Amino acid sequence: MARAFGAFPEYRHPFEATPIHPEGSATILYQGKAVTLTEIGQGAGLLIRPEDLGRVNGFEVKPEGVCFEDMCIPMNDKLIVERDGVQWFDLTAFADLLGQPYVADAESGMWSFAEIPAKRERTLLNAMAPEFELKDRQGKVIRLADFKGKKALIVTWSSW
Repeated sequence: MARAFGAFPEYRHPFEATPIHPEGSATILYQGKAVTLTEIGQGAGLLIRPEDLGRVNGFEVKPEGVCFEDMCIPMNDKLIVERDGVQWFDLTAFADLLGQPYVADAESGMWSFAEIPAKRERTLLNAMAPEFELKDRQGKVIRLADFKGKKALIVTWSSW
């Protein structure tokens, strides 16, 4: 009789929880990347260090507001939170302010943020596709930048 087994059975145990990241950390999924922050604040929502914001979504806290390239969002009193003398940036309040959808499993420390609508609108206004690369059927890496100055038709498909 054949024995049923899964891929990499040595890494799996049906009754044992496997931690995603160290205790007290959070993993944030955004635009195809996963960023693990080892230091997060306690409280409602996701509180991160202001200097970690750039790693998460490319924004930066400046005196004039929270900025990405030439776009700045004015600060409000909900974005910077102080806990025990430490300043935190409330990423969920920022997402709510921008109308950015997100889902969270706070117990496991996993957060997934959709595209920021204001960033997406800028792409649509200037009709420029974001830079990306992929492999063709022969394994050769093709970059959108390879077609700079030329017209390109991009066809996408998904089974879901």
